Amino acid sequence: METKVVRDTPAQLFLLDDTSRARSVAPFKSQLLKWVGSKQRFAHEIIAWFPLTISTYFEPFLGSGGVLGTLAPQRAFASDIFEPLIQIWQTLKHSPDTLKQWYAARWQRMREGDKTAVYEQIKAAYNASPNPADLLFISRTCYGGVVRFRQADGFISTPCGVHDPISPQAFNRRVDEWRRRTVGVTFACMDFEEAMSMARAGDLVYCDPPYAHSQSILYGAQSFNLERLFAAIRDCKARGAKVALSIDGAKQSGNKICDISLPAGVFEREVFLNCGRSMLKRFQMDGQTLEREVVADRLLLTY
Repeated sequence: METKVVRDTPAQLFLLDDTSRARSVAPFKSQLLKWVGSKQRFAHEIIAWFPLTISTYFEPFLGSGGVLGTLAPQRAFASDIFEPLIQIWQTLKHSPDTLKQWYAARWQRMREGDKTAVYEQIKAAYNASPNPADLLFISRTCYGGVVRFRQADGFISTPCGVHDPISPQAFNRRVDEWRRRTVGVTFACMDFEEAMSMARAGDLVYCDPPYAHSQSILYGAQSFNLERLFAAIRDCKARGAKVALSIDGAKQSGNKICDISLPAGVFEREVFLNCGRSMLKRFQMDGQTLEREVVADRLLLTY
């Protein structure tokens, strides 16, 4: 995967030339949850731009935790405002066997009954009463791994996927691996501003918020204000905490290139990462060709 620095500043040239200073981690491919917008496939590319020394790692838009799991920090605070999602992570930390039981029970129901009918029953149960157990299984069995939420009522609307879900044995191995990688993490249901206000000098905050051009139907159909995030990042920088922000880069969608106006004086470096094809767009186009749907993720750094 190619990394391209687009601002030719001395600091960037120094980082590229002095590779001994780059943080290096191996790719980590074993997903616990399927979640659109997950950075796990190229998380090691993002982490290469992280500081070598991090006191506490913060991730206030946790999602499926792809960067968190790949980094496997010794000390971290991971949060999200979507409560059923955070309850999955809290269960991983405090009762991983419960997580395994949730998945195995629903997998067995699907194996013994009609796959689509059982999926729809589980989805209906979640929509009637949002809960982590149903959300966990839906994320692994829905079409394309794209958990879509109707903005009108927050109901999940994604149909059943064509793939067969992984076995409980395979899922259990993932639970055990993720539990080892997140042993030093505190998980909390919290708004990003509150979480980021805890970061201090020596800490790193990695932000992966909903993307303005592609993810309005995701993340529990919750609203998101980018200006609030920029203000929180500015406050972190003033306290000496470093911030890395993944945000819309360039998306070739027909002839449209996405761009976002950035606040002055906040970010020191800008990097483009080639993310490949858009899974959300694949869902929306119902399997049509995606040659013109290459996504470039923008990584902005305050340091």
